[in-house]
Amino acid sequence: MKPALRTAAVLAGAVTLTAAATATVHAASPGGWTEAGSASVSSLTGSQGLASLADGSLVYRGLGSVPLSLRIQGWVHVGDPDAAKGYVFDAYQGEDTATSKMYAVTTPAGQQYTYVHQLDAGEKLNNSFAAISPDAQWLVSGEWGDQNRLQVFPAPLLNASTPATGGTLSQAGQITLDKQVSDIQGCDFVSDTRLVCASDDTAKDLLQVDLPHALDGTAVTGTVTALLTLPQRSICTGTFEAEGVDYDPTAKVLRAEVVPPSICAVSTTVYSYTPS
Repeated sequence: MKPALRTAAVLAGAVTLTAAATATVHAASPGGWTEAGSASVSSLTGSQGLASLADGSLVYRGLGSVPLSLRIQGWVHVGDPDAAKGYVFDAYQGEDTATSKMYAVTTPAGQQYTYVHQLDAGEKLNNSFAAISPDAQWLVSGEWGDQNRLQVFPAPLLNASTPATGGTLSQAGQITLDKQVSDIQGCDFVSDTRLVCASDDTAKDLLQVDLPHALDGTAVTGTVTALLTLPQRSICTGTFEAEGVDYDPTAKVLRAEVVPPSICAVSTTVYSYTPS
């Protein structure tokens, strides 16, 4: 995600905060989604993203979610996770001088395997999110800044082309975007051929990326359209930060995170949307 983690500094300096949480249901939003409510989670363990499991529970990631064992190895930041078939996928990045990025997979039994990708020419070190295709064969990820692509990798462990106990990971055919996007913090599949992505641009947009066919490891072009603008509501004033996004296919609920400004950043707001 961002090279400079604004939220970390806020969390370090914040002592206490009391605020009234709201769960107001709002009118239908553009793009076929209706805001259905909101919830709050600790930014320390939930500000970077979330993923829904088959049992309806949610997995969160925050600045404090990086295990010490991985932090010692230089993996200092974890992005927006995803889950498939009971496996949880995490996107890790290193310091500003890193020449690789890493994806960790935790099995339903609790075993964890790591897959390291050496940066290709022109590839940024940022590793903002992991999104697993509905067939559990492909992992979509993204870089920070202005981009015209999303990266595609074989899904670690679940795709038979990847090592069974961790190892190296190479890119497959990427998704070329028909429009430039900025600062994508998270994406998730809502169908075989559609992703929803959270952009930390000035507007804090949710974007839709439509594919001509389900991913198969070959290069495709994605069509980008704007779905809606994420709410920016807080008792604090300043710059908000859009973060992770998740779609629960069982409950048909889309969730997106927004970190409020200033000392309010100790708590992340998770907005829920249902199909209109």
